[in-house]
Amino acid sequence: MHIDLRQLRHFVALAEHHSFGAAATAVNLSQSAFSRSIQALEHSVGCRLVDRTNKDLCPTKQGLLVLEHARRLVHGARNLANEISQFNSLQMGVVRFGAGPAPASQLIPRAVGRFISDYPKAQVQLQVDCWQELNRRLASEEIEFFVADTRRFEVDPDYRVHKLKPQRWHFYCRAGHPLSTRQTVCTADIFDYPLATTFRPPNIRKVLVDSSGRQDFAPSVECEHAYALLNVVLNSDAIGIAGLGNLDPFLAQDSLVMLELADLSNDLEEYFTRYGIVSRSGYSLSPLALAMTERIIKTDEAPSAPDTNQPLQDRVNEGSTDARE
Repeated sequence: MHIDLRQLRHFVALAEHHSFGAAATAVNLSQSAFSRSIQALEHSVGCRLVDRTNKDLCPTKQGLLVLEHARRLVHGARNLANEISQFNSLQMGVVRFGAGPAPASQLIPRAVGRFISDYPKAQVQLQVDCWQELNRRLASEEIEFFVADTRRFEVDPDYRVHKLKPQRWHFYCRAGHPLSTRQTVCTADIFDYPLATTFRPPNIRKVLVDSSGRQDFAPSVECEHAYALLNVVLNSDAIGIAGLGNLDPFLAQDSLVMLELADLSNDLEEYFTRYGIVSRSGYSLSPLALAMTERIIKTDEAPSAPDTNQPLQDRVNEGSTDARE
């Protein structure tokens, strides 16, 4: 049996586009040439790969098997070509990786900024999503690594994890919110207002449930985009949860206010992130991917923001004092 990698690429495109015409356009072929390529692949494997009676052109059972291997082979060939290009010239090539919404809003942009300064001819493709989707992309070799919560991967021998510094989560609301001027705010108080969080917020969600005596709760607004959530809070009475790096510009403008919950300890483990760089054991990262992880680690190890438990005005005053000195 002889299977052509080019034909496998065409079959993957057909599975993604569910149309001979759209798939042919995607791979820059005429529809007739594309159809002949799929027919030649079916002849090579000795069976029908697509149910042509179905309007979505769903793969047959044999087609699903071929598709699974085709995706791995196509991704493997692309990665091989990319790594050879990188070895020949580290300045060129593509680095593909992912990040969760929180690290993608502060840490990763700073690291990417450093990276493209050092490798101006390289391309960066960053996928921002939840850890479940990033793990799926890692398994299918669409990305080489991702930066997200590591709790599910630290004890799994199939993964390598490089832990990053923990960062504190904070509750916050808009300036002028009914809670913004309260001297004491408790967990039960925030349930009087909508909650705006990521789809899978940190373990602090469990703390809220336990502290409030509720069985569970559903946030009013869920989104994987950190700044979209910030803007929801700015334009409503919603309560948000975010890291200080995201909040600092708004705190400095007095447009957002941090809320410290009197009935929760500030040193709760659930109050802190547990992020890290996750990759697969037994797979070497490409030179550019290694260079990117180095930039992420160095950026993470750089001097951190001021003490997150210190009042904002004290930090502003300290900054003024330092400037005078």
